[in-house]
Amino acid sequence: MMMLITYDISSTDSDGQKRLRRIAKHCLDYGLRVQFSVFECEVSPDQWVVLKDKLLSEYNSETDSLRFYQLGSKWQGKVEHHGAKAGFDMFRDLLII
Repeated sequence: MMMLITYDISSTDSDGQKRLRRIAKHCLDYGLRVQFSVFECEVSPDQWVVLKDKLLSEYNSETDSLRFYQLGSKWQGKVEHHGAKAGFDMFRDLLII
């Protein structure tokens, strides 16, 4: 299933900057950054449980915000892209060497 993950992490102090890097790294472990704080992650239900747990354990509920959007398995028909960054299909366009 495709999950869209967005976040807003308060980075006014060094702890916030560390949280920001850790959250981005967890998202990169499972998907692609499509904007600065937006990731598309194709995960199985089991992987989603692990990723969500990692993200929720990192963020500070007093200062940070996490949003999860489940786009499902037919996500290609639900995403429309316009603008500078070309749309990217991680399954069609990915080349692994």
